[in-house]
Amino acid sequence: MCGIAGFIGNGDRGDLEKMVAAIKHRGPDDKGVFLADGIGLAHARLSIIDLSERGRQPMFNDDKSVGVIFNGEIYNFKKLRERLTKRGYKFKSNTDTEAIIRLYEDIGEDCFKELEGMFAIGLYDFKQKKLILARDRMGKKPLYWAIFGGTLIFASELKALLKHPLFKKELDLESLNKYLLHEYVPTPRSIFKNTRKLEPATYLVYKNGKVEKTKFWEISYGGGKLSFSESLRLLGEKLEESVEARLVADVPIGVFLSGGLDSSAVAYYAQKNYKGKIKTFSVGFEEKSFDESGYAQEVADFLGTEHHNFLIKARDALEIIPNIEEFIDEPMADASAVPTYLLAKHTRRFVTVALSGDGGDELFAGYPTFQAFEAANVYKKIPAFLRKNFTDKLLRLIPDSEKNFNLGFALKKFVAAMGDKEKYIHHNWLGSFRREERGRLFRREVWGAIETNNEFEEIDNYWDSISADETKNKILGLYARTYLMDNVLVKTDRVSMKNSLEVRCPLLDRDFVELANSLPYSFKYKRFTQKYIFKKLMEGKLPKNIVYRKKKGFGMPLARWLKNELKGFCEETLSEKKIKSQNLFNYEYIEKLKREHFNGKIDHRKKIWTLMVFSLWYEKYMK
Repeated sequence: MCGIAGFIGNGDRGDLEKMVAAIKHRGPDDKGVFLADGIGLAHARLSIIDLSERGRQPMFNDDKSVGVIFNGEIYNFKKLRERLTKRGYKFKSNTDTEAIIRLYEDIGEDCFKELEGMFAIGLYDFKQKKLILARDRMGKKPLYWAIFGGTLIFASELKALLKHPLFKKELDLESLNKYLLHEYVPTPRSIFKNTRKLEPATYLVYKNGKVEKTKFWEISYGGGKLSFSESLRLLGEKLEESVEARLVADVPIGVFLSGGLDSSAVAYYAQKNYKGKIKTFSVGFEEKSFDESGYAQEVADFLGTEHHNFLIKARDALEIIPNIEEFIDEPMADASAVPTYLLAKHTRRFVTVALSGDGGDELFAGYPTFQAFEAANVYKKIPAFLRKNFTDKLLRLIPDSEKNFNLGFALKKFVAAMGDKEKYIHHNWLGSFRREERGRLFRREVWGAIETNNEFEEIDNYWDSISADETKNKILGLYARTYLMDNVLVKTDRVSMKNSLEVRCPLLDRDFVELANSLPYSFKYKRFTQKYIFKKLMEGKLPKNIVYRKKKGFGMPLARWLKNELKGFCEETLSEKKIKSQNLFNYEYIEKLKREHFNGKIDHRKKIWTLMVFSLWYEKYMK
């Protein structure tokens, strides 16, 4: 796990040094810089496999015709080494990086199809004079790129791109509009103009000033003909294999354990395949509706792990929030980034690698929105006059709550999104500002410049590209390519790497994902039971109340904190002076949101937090 940066074109060693210094937190153990003939490659190393100097990057082949910088882990590298050794290739290290080089020497650009794991790769072929950038199938590892004045710049994080003298900081208004809708900027866009994220399962070739991109894998659904019992058996086998592969490291390793089904399942298979007691980690809150630490402790006691729990107090979050833009260098408004950061910080005191349960909700329809989707179909059957004169009025009477699960808030968002297309409805449920609300938020001239743009362009593109036998499975594909990749995985990557902690996701193993995706939707969601087959898999392996407890989500008491501990900071961050200096938003509308929330009239936590994150980011990166 590391950070990479580089360019092809104009730039000097000082530029390259500044770029890699900006992402030193991703790899504090070592640094490598190469510059020759306009080719710059830089690497910040977090040593995980082969801790010796032989693992230093950039890494080259024998005749120095191929150079590689790499962020991630290749879990099948030992099998690749065996195959390539038989084909006559010799290895000088025990690293997965060298396996990438030899594989490229052997089969060229087809090598990315063979790599199993998480990766962002920069490879330069000196003979063919071409740069290749590649990103893993699920988009676990980030990779930004941009071209200015014929120079291509790339890096793991935006903050590294900003250090190149040719980079131009121009806010992309269309990306800002999408951020306010989704709470993140969807791939391939970034918050800056002319800057992109490389799409998942894609490699980019830059040669003779031209860019060509190739997909080497795509999400697909259906086609499976296995019985439920056979599917159950194979899911268990594949998950165990995936967890076992991710226990390989030359440094201490542990597991994030929330007490939810996904992390508990990973902990189960980790403990089963680990010599001794594996370390598990959780955080708790003083506010009980947000505290899951008791469930995590129950699972840890049941499995016999060495468990560490850390209690988060308001002051802990208050110390982090003013500097959230330090590790979220592109606006991303998932408030759970704060407790996840604190979890990563505490975990890093004990281990260098942690396994997580990310991906289970997207694979097996685990979010409450899937229940809302079913409820929507019931709601639509209510005659329109009854909805207008009774149901909708009743919903307005339900008070908002500051608890983790806010029924009133959820139901009101559910009704508000009723008129949306099927492929858009989940995103409107999850996001902050609906279209009509953004029309009031933006200044008139700003909104006039972007209101005709297709705010769901990325959703449309993914919808058309996902092969699925059922519409509901196709919606799962949208979650994987949007919310999972651009929210969940971005959050996990940034907060963990800010603490120099590698996080691995066994549920996102290619074989496990393809097996889960082949199953009919009825195996995943049955009679309002989410993750049905996954729950059946873990029956008897975990306590029953853990397997079947309702999803809580990993959040913090933001609604209450904004009224109390965070109120002053909120007022400062969203002050009239700061908002008007941005020349983007209607301050009167923002002031209305704040007053309604502070007075307990309407729960605007998501909207206010989304605006706060952007304002903090703007002050850091645009001033």
